[in-house]
Amino acid sequence: MAYPRRRYLYLSRLFPAISAISAAILLLFVFISFLAPSPVEHDHIRRTRVPLISRKRTIDDVAEVNRVPQVLRVPSGRVDSRDLWSTKNARFYYGCSNATSKFAKAVDVTKSNRYLAIATSGGLNQQRTGITDAVVAARILNATLVIPKLDQKSFWKDVSNFSEIFDVDWFISYLAKDVKIVKDLPRRRGHAWNPYTMRVPRKCNEHCYISRLIPVLAKKHAVMLTKFDYRLSNRLDLDLQKLRCRVNYHALKFTNSILEMGAKLVQRMRKRSKHYIALHLRFEPDMLAFSGCYYGGGDKEIRDLAKIRRRWKTLHNPNPERERRQGRCPLSPEEVGLLLRALGYDRQTHIFVASGEVYGGEATLAPLKALFPNFYSKDTIAKQGELEPFSQFSSRMAALDFIVCDESDVFVTNNNGNMAKILAGRRRFFGHKPTIRPNAKKLYRLFAARNNMTWEEFASKVRTNQRGFMGEPKEVRPGRGAFHENPSSCICENSEAKTIAGSVKKESGKGASPIKKDVDTAVEEDQNDDLEWSDPEDEDDPTIQQGINLYNETSMDYDNLTDEPDMNELLSD
Repeated sequence: MAYPRRRYLYLSRLFPAISAISAAILLLFVFISFLAPSPVEHDHIRRTRVPLISRKRTIDDVAEVNRVPQVLRVPSGRVDSRDLWSTKNARFYYGCSNATSKFAKAVDVTKSNRYLAIATSGGLNQQRTGITDAVVAARILNATLVIPKLDQKSFWKDVSNFSEIFDVDWFISYLAKDVKIVKDLPRRRGHAWNPYTMRVPRKCNEHCYISRLIPVLAKKHAVMLTKFDYRLSNRLDLDLQKLRCRVNYHALKFTNSILEMGAKLVQRMRKRSKHYIALHLRFEPDMLAFSGCYYGGGDKEIRDLAKIRRRWKTLHNPNPERERRQGRCPLSPEEVGLLLRALGYDRQTHIFVASGEVYGGEATLAPLKALFPNFYSKDTIAKQGELEPFSQFSSRMAALDFIVCDESDVFVTNNNGNMAKILAGRRRFFGHKPTIRPNAKKLYRLFAARNNMTWEEFASKVRTNQRGFMGEPKEVRPGRGAFHENPSSCICENSEAKTIAGSVKKESGKGASPIKKDVDTAVEEDQNDDLEWSDPEDEDDPTIQQGINLYNETSMDYDNLTDEPDMNELLSD
């Protein structure tokens, strides 16, 4: 009887021990399971970040998956002592558009009974390029130019005529020595004269115009060139290029009502701060849809933009990763804000924003406003009722934005559209005022990895990548890019200023700003980069065909346009 009792006591002690060990193992397993990431959850996050429109992981997706808990901490104050409101060496260059002594007067070369009319295309700034080129085309043909007819049927739906936007009498009188201009075609045999309608190829040069139009003008006497956008070559005789500058920078003056309202807006920005930045922000839904880029908005963004893309049958299948890698994606408002803060502009900087409808509305603008609380637009600084005479006309509203941006101390853009190009060229001509063009091809990597580095690292790399994209003299090789963006034929060196500066430096050995050979603008590390955007006439340049790029250039991504009307009109700001 003793044996069974001992066995019973042994078992009664063993079972609780086994239970305790089992419970401990179970608890350990639960604890390990809690700490381990769920493979299903991780894959779900990754999949929701993949744009369905590309079926590929984007750079942003990789950044999202690998993102560490830290957040890029942006300092509130200024981080360096550089002069942020002027460009180096600007005093050694000036705009020069006067004709040479070889350029004959219009009265001596204009043929009687030979008239050229044009119909512009697109938004205000694309039409501006068309008007400028039309004057030059009339001079090439020795024809009388009829005041251009503005586009009233496009995407922008503006019924304004030339005289409601530009000072037509000033335009005619200023160019009188260069081209004869009339407001209307004369009547023919007592009736309205309907000109012969035709179109010339894009980037048509002097020979092209003469060979195609002179025979027609000899027979018809009056020709209307339709859809006149980008119809003149970037490469012309020096005097014709200077004529382009006289038209664009002097003859095309807005009407008094537009100039007066624009001046009021500029004055109000000046009252708020000694300096201000103007940002031209294109982030409309249509623009993003065309770009084929993805901004991390998930299924809603994919559905929204895919629906818009279906309007254009000829669009290529989007590849967001490729577009961003090649620098073709407009910067988001937040990215623009980070760029400016990294360049040294602090939280107190005042910003004027010229933009249309922003995709995502206030939610999209919120990060930019957090970085720059002093955030204004023409709608916020105009008094009640002041914009009513303009608000129903997109071109007149665009003209007001143009004036405030042109007068700004610093101009920055998130795109390379027509307004950005025209203002870049204009600011070069009138003193090389700081003009920031994002080096999107380099910046995209930084933005993707920004939460994996300190602010000091991020800002330093931004400043390095932006060398050559800040509006300094000679950033772009003469003859490269769009002439309206890089009017190199109309930029002259001030040799006297250079001589004086050189003498002062020689005598003192210090105290004078050195005359640099733009080493900070054409940086060697960028020499073998692909173009940020393709140049419209690269096919004529063997160095580009061989993959050689010696200067920092933007291209005219939006100039490689098709004849699909809605698409062209959308991009033609």
